[in-house]
Amino acid sequence: MNLFETIESDYKNAFRASDKPVIEVLRIVKTALQNEEIAKRGKSGDREAKLTDEEVLAILKRQVKQTEEAGELFEKGGRADLVSKNKEELTILARYMPAQMSEDEVRRIASMVIARMGQPSPSEFGKVMGAVMKEVKGADGTVVSRVVKELLG
Repeated sequence: MNLFETIESDYKNAFRASDKPVIEVLRIVKTALQNEEIAKRGKSGDREAKLTDEEVLAILKRQVKQTEEAGELFEKGGRADLVSKNKEELTILARYMPAQMSEDEVRRIASMVIARMGQPSPSEFGKVMGAVMKEVKGADGTVVSRVVKELLG
């Protein structure tokens, strides 16, 4: 079962169990997935085009990022009720995300990539970030950025 099917199945199970928070979050995710699938079909001309797990994961990452940004705004606005709901949404979305790479692992891989590149200067941050991100699939981009900045000095 691929990730798209897993989300579909969990949505149906939540609906049967009347699990309102899960239904709300997965409804938003399903809509985003369906819109992306329709766009993919339009681009490729293939009426049967399906999203790959990587594409589904990219959409989920986008949803997580939007939810985190909304949570920050709720905190700044002093909306404790929405902050707690937001955290619950993030917990639901986290079920479908791969385990995040630890900062130590990111640091180790980034060090190897920088050494391979011949100790680039801080002005080559973009090149280094691109190379490191290819190696650390599944890592948080902000963590990678912070580590690369530290290592480049």
